[in-house]
Amino acid sequence: MKIATLSIGDELLTGETVDTNASHIADRLYDAGGRVFKHLTVPDDVEAIAAALRELAGESDVVVVTGGLGPTPDDYTAQAAAVAAGTELELSQGALAHLARFEERIKGGLHPANRRQALLPKGCTLIDNPLGTACGFVVNISGADLFFLPGVPYEMERMLAESVLPPLAKRLPAPWRRVTLKLFGIPEAAIAERLAGVFPENSPVQLAYCVKYPEIHLILRSAAEHAGLLKEAVEAVRERLESFVFAKDGETMDDRLALLFRESGLTLALAESCTGGMIASRITAVAGSSAYFLEGNVTYSNEAKTRMLKVPAELIEAHGAVSSEVARAMATGAREAAGSDLALSVTGIAGPDGGTAEKPVGTVYLALADASCCLVERYNFQGDRAGVRSITCFTALDWLRNYLLTLHGKTGRN
Repeated sequence: MKIATLSIGDELLTGETVDTNASHIADRLYDAGGRVFKHLTVPDDVEAIAAALRELAGESDVVVVTGGLGPTPDDYTAQAAAVAAGTELELSQGALAHLARFEERIKGGLHPANRRQALLPKGCTLIDNPLGTACGFVVNISGADLFFLPGVPYEMERMLAESVLPPLAKRLPAPWRRVTLKLFGIPEAAIAERLAGVFPENSPVQLAYCVKYPEIHLILRSAAEHAGLLKEAVEAVRERLESFVFAKDGETMDDRLALLFRESGLTLALAESCTGGMIASRITAVAGSSAYFLEGNVTYSNEAKTRMLKVPAELIEAHGAVSSEVARAMATGAREAAGSDLALSVTGIAGPDGGTAEKPVGTVYLALADASCCLVERYNFQGDRAGVRSITCFTALDWLRNYLLTLHGKTGRN
């Protein structure tokens, strides 16, 4: 089956809005056994939309269209669909009933302009929208079924899952199997070198690289009948890449770290300078983190480092706030203040100012203290202020993950 997608909206072409709908639709269709072969984006223009609909209908079996179903004068999708189908708009009684039901649920009622959303191509089939005012609809053009959905992502996603994918799944082949392994701390070239020979030519298991900075995702795919080979390939990749693999499929670094902390029974405190609380925010975003995370200190100024963490002022004066000595003192001070098993500290120069020849922008020190020692390491990260802060935060989380893995003799498997 040939499937295409069409996104409608001026804002998508000006860069004001990122088109997440197209990627979501393609991803869900792939899981259901389909594959999008073409995607188009067009502006809010009747002729442009109608031309795109005719083009895609002429070369596809199914087209999923999003956007342009709102109540404002620049929402032209229904009109363009009628033009492309060679029919006219009519007031849909089903859509009017939907608007009436929706109006009963909201305070203040609907604006009269919403009635415009009930003007749909004659003879179309409605798609229920449980979350919004715009009904979707299905039109057949040149033998292709065109599914029209709102552009609002949460409305579109619900309608796609409940009303579009189920009937399409009956027409699709068996779904492909897919496993995503998430890596950190190893470049793509080194990954490829380690995986040499794992995927021979004409292997039924496909491998794709996807960089989602600062992570690298390895996506392994196979047809359903090769599920056994896919499982073997996943294990081979894990074996070659060891602890660089930090998560699988929908799991995140935060999820993985939370699991390891719960298993270890250890507690944690943080002392952050250049990250300004980003690490604590990531850790506490996971429910149940209060079981192991005791406290976080954002000691941005030198005075705060001295007052809250007992970092000697003379140490800062001698070595600078961004130094291995101060990072170590921050970590040990945070651990003593909180009474935690572990404490991690970060201090660095995120920029754009503050760098020197000896310590340029991107210089960051991380320290991790436990009962027996305190490890410190210097990094020279690249990028703008946001990039330096982001990679520092992720590196800190990975430090904690690897510490906990080593503590229990694990290799990162999950």
